[in-house]
Amino acid sequence: MTFRFVDPEVGFTSDVIRDPRRFVGRTALIQDSIAALNSSQGLIAIYGKRGVGKSSLMRQIQALATGNYELVRKAGLAHLIPSRPRKYYTVYYACDSMIKDASELIKRLCNDTDPEDGLLRLVPDQGKQLSEFSRTNEDQVGLDLKLLKWGNKGQDAQKYSSCVPGDLIQTFRNFVSSIVESNNRLFSKRDSVLILIDEFDVIKDKTGLGSLIKSLTSDKVKFGICGIGKDLGALITDHQSVARLIEQGSVNVRQMSPQETASIFETASLLSGGLLKFTISAVERIADLSEGYPYFAQLMGKACVTEANFRGTNNIDDIVLEAVLDKIRTGRAFPNLESQYQNAIGSSDDRALLLTLFAEQSRDTTEYDASIGRVILKQSRSAALDLGIDYIDQLVPRLIEERYGPVLEKVPGTRGSYEFTDPVFRCYVKLRKVGN
Repeated sequence: MTFRFVDPEVGFTSDVIRDPRRFVGRTALIQDSIAALNSSQGLIAIYGKRGVGKSSLMRQIQALATGNYELVRKAGLAHLIPSRPRKYYTVYYACDSMIKDASELIKRLCNDTDPEDGLLRLVPDQGKQLSEFSRTNEDQVGLDLKLLKWGNKGQDAQKYSSCVPGDLIQTFRNFVSSIVESNNRLFSKRDSVLILIDEFDVIKDKTGLGSLIKSLTSDKVKFGICGIGKDLGALITDHQSVARLIEQGSVNVRQMSPQETASIFETASLLSGGLLKFTISAVERIADLSEGYPYFAQLMGKACVTEANFRGTNNIDDIVLEAVLDKIRTGRAFPNLESQYQNAIGSSDDRALLLTLFAEQSRDTTEYDASIGRVILKQSRSAALDLGIDYIDQLVPRLIEERYGPVLEKVPGTRGSYEFTDPVFRCYVKLRKVGN
């Protein structure tokens, strides 16, 4: 077959997956998502480790919420689609570390003008969609948020009648409560508004957020939150206050099975029009090396297509994969992970070796908790001494300091027990050759 260049992005992406055609596996999670969306009330809470595909699942939930059930049919779950599924107007917002607390989050939501995901695009102005807004004082959202009448060029700004001066929470409440009734007059009728908040874990002070979400939730307003956490308590501080809301909405995203990881490559082949051909052995090796983290599998897939293009072939076999692995071993494959690696080890080969020992700590030992990637310091001491590393306790601090990552964090309530903050980085370290 004649070689044809294939854009690696056709079949693989390191970004959040929004296209249902690219989303694979996760049948149980899709089933949970259908149930959560079609309950009249309740909080959707998506949590799990880095790199497992939480944000991609949330984007698929957003598609389902608008009535796009293509993913469900593709997964063979069409029989679970209700005769009249609930439909939502959706808001999607990804937090950043600059958000300090609940008030800051609500302010961001009230100010978000994103044309596809922002809250303000849905807020009505005398029954019409908002197209612009002006602001005289960023600190007084309730008092100074002004909406320009849609379609009337040059008309004076008019205050939105439901704003309450100085009361940020009430302003937000009025905004969301107005969305369904007003927009249903103009568009196909929907049941509720779904506010999806991604990267929820980066909010510095989450005190009171659970109570706030509970107070704002109604048959017309549903929230979905997504973030890194081993359990719901790690994601939302006062989770007891929303316990009843999450009976059908708690979604724990775990690593993919080898079969699900393999389906990433089957899908990539289909998206390329059948040009890309992956051997079974190459896919099995990638599934094993990526340890169920779809983000790392996607990175390796992209690297394999790039290497195959360089070699003038559309067949990705063990030879192509081995070339990619050689680049990973020598730090030439993934710049972001390599930068993280260099920042962690500094100029110390001993620290690099110690980090590798941590990453390779046997999964078979009874002291290793595979569910959270835990490593026990004492298990690496004898191996480190055998390799000539005499001062292990002097090498560890850099690995847990925030300015250098951190790549490890101490497990609370334990002695000498750590876990990788990013399990995808752990996969990378296991492949990275020390001394290059």
